[in-house]
Amino acid sequence: MQKLDHYWMPYTDNPRFKAAPKMIVGAKDMYYRLADGSEVLDGLATLWCVNAGHCRPKIVEAIRKQAGELDFAASFSTGHPLAFAAAERVAALAPKGMDHVFFTNSGSEAVDTVMKMAVAYHRLRGEGARTRFIGREKAYHGVNIGGMSVSGVPVNRKAYGGILLGGTDHLRHTQDLGTRAFVRGCATTGVELADELEQRIVPLHDAGNIAAVIVEPVAGAGGVLVPPQGYLQRLRDICTKHGILLIFDEVICGFGRLGKPFASQYFGVTPDMITFAKGVTSGSVPLGGVIVKKEIYDTFMQSPGAGVQFFHGYTYSGHPLASAAAIATMDTYAEEDLFNRPNQLAQAFEDGIHSFKGAPHVIDCRNLGLIGAIELAPRPLNDGTGAVAAGARGFEVFEKCWAKGVFVRPVGDNVAFCPPLICEKQHLDRMFSTVAEVLGTVA
Repeated sequence: MQKLDHYWMPYTDNPRFKAAPKMIVGAKDMYYRLADGSEVLDGLATLWCVNAGHCRPKIVEAIRKQAGELDFAASFSTGHPLAFAAAERVAALAPKGMDHVFFTNSGSEAVDTVMKMAVAYHRLRGEGARTRFIGREKAYHGVNIGGMSVSGVPVNRKAYGGILLGGTDHLRHTQDLGTRAFVRGCATTGVELADELEQRIVPLHDAGNIAAVIVEPVAGAGGVLVPPQGYLQRLRDICTKHGILLIFDEVICGFGRLGKPFASQYFGVTPDMITFAKGVTSGSVPLGGVIVKKEIYDTFMQSPGAGVQFFHGYTYSGHPLASAAAIATMDTYAEEDLFNRPNQLAQAFEDGIHSFKGAPHVIDCRNLGLIGAIELAPRPLNDGTGAVAAGARGFEVFEKCWAKGVFVRPVGDNVAFCPPLICEKQHLDRMFSTVAEVLGTVA
């Protein structure tokens, strides 16, 4: 029996897991393989990242080949060809005019990197007072201190309140169960929520002190919150008016999730900077990064003085194995037309999500592209106080679905769906039917 004592697992109830481990020993395409030989359908691309499916041949071979040729080379004043090739491929997918890529190792690092870039960019332009960041309620921007400061998920923030960055503020999130529950895709109401930036945030802090606004086009780990029609464009217009940078965190939305390379292209709104990770290698090797507009890159390159233009980076930025994996992953996306899969499956996916309307405990259904969620009413504690066991129902659905061979992720009392782009309707049908069956057993 394998000992489980020494690994402190992230975002996990460690004692609960170790009492009844869910151990994965292999994976292929749409499925995990467990030690007893059984399979579990991956309904969340593992952690919103395995967009091309598991253990795809071209990606596996690229990593294997690269490991035998060049295991590691640093990017500090030396380089290797694959990092440059990978950056070129990412830039080719990005919105027009966003053509420079800085590599990190994760989405969390990408967010802290983009925050440094934003402050340094304004300082180089003589606007050094622009140091404040505006995030959004229920947003998730990773777990580093900068990213957590602009995030808006209370359970992630509360233990670290004393060390979070002070120069942050938050817009309201876009969901309203009273007026926009069970909306298919983007709601036709709610665009005015973007006006809070100009009506409250800018007057409160003064635009000259604000470096950037950072939002997820579709908020993922906060419960899959879909923006109202026109909301992102309104943010773009306000930021442009006041000289504020607009950052799209596309760690989840990027690489085909909405049927385009990036969500910015789906919505027709070009930000100034984009963070990415996860799908760039289909989760096979850690890699993340930031894409910036040419004018931002040029501002750094044309800064006075010789030497390093941006005092920031990671030992493994542009790692050879990660670069090889990224190139092979983008090849796989292109050869199999995977970015078009959400367009082909959008109606079936949407119908499946909204089939839960009226199911036990379901108070909302949300979807866009191949990302969606159902929200469950929290379970009352029945102790006379009116308190609830937040997240208890969501976790019960997760555990019971796993036992039936389907993985969906609990996000509090939301149940999230984000299957690999290689999924077929039969996979969607099994995923949704299993959740429906389980909901009938949840108290």
